[in-house]
Amino acid sequence: MKYELVIFDCDGVLVDSEPIANRVLRDALADEGLEMSLSDVIAEFVGLSMTSVVKRSEELLGHSLPEDFLDRVQAETFEVFHRELVAVEGIHDVVAYLQEQGIKSCVASSGDFSKMEVTLGLTGLKEDFDGRIFSSSQVSRGKPWPDLYLFAANQMGVDPALCLVVEDSLPGVRGAVAAGMDVLAYSVRGECDGLLKAGGLVIRRMTEVLDHLS
Repeated sequence: MKYELVIFDCDGVLVDSEPIANRVLRDALADEGLEMSLSDVIAEFVGLSMTSVVKRSEELLGHSLPEDFLDRVQAETFEVFHRELVAVEGIHDVVAYLQEQGIKSCVASSGDFSKMEVTLGLTGLKEDFDGRIFSSSQVSRGKPWPDLYLFAANQMGVDPALCLVVEDSLPGVRGAVAAGMDVLAYSVRGECDGLLKAGGLVIRRMTEVLDHLS
């Protein structure tokens, strides 16, 4: 096999959470006076940590958001997750193949651990990555910086050059490329050109990951 480790982003790659989370975020920002279309929210915030989302939102608003903004957004998001969240189509097959072949895998996400506990748990993926889940909260700089990917590779004991990253956002692809890793860019939002320019190899079905392992 060409790679010793496959590093997965979480939101939009393992779990189909982006449509839900972005819808809730759009509505919450509108309540605070920042009107954005869903496509604008996706373009502006996908791939960023919630801390970065708040910082950028406050820049656009010109003033601070309420102190409980993040807590309220997370509570509403989790409520909808419990009703609607599913795994990304094909990801269970990909994970099973990696396990069969003895290829290491892990998660490296801008999301915090409490969120991944919920999303991976609801979709039956938590046990597949137990002890191999990493968050941007563990590094000083999140995506698009390479720090999280390099941290994950180090924790897994694998040279970055032998890692394959599966991402779905521009910040994620840029960070993985900066880490010296090959990147498959899962594109379901029509961002193919941007993902390609950032250095990702675009795939449109998650099972295409299997075609790039050897």
